Amino acid sequence: MPVPAEVVTILGKTGMRGIYRVRCKVVSEQSRNKVIVRNVLGPVRVGDVLMISEVEMEAASVIG
Repeated sequence: MPVPAEVVTILGKTGMRGIYRVRCKVVSEQSRNKVIVRNVLGPVRVGDVLMISEVEMEAASVIG
């Protein structure tokens, strides 16, 4: 079941295909105040709400 998460910070762009690394704050009751880093395909802005399917998984820590 997807969980909503709000984009807090855009960390950077990875590769040439429009994939961005973003820091998201989960706004669900079960995982409240959890901040995770995810990769997002396509345009994204601070304040956007993403529907994340897996809250426990984070993106790799390498940018480049």
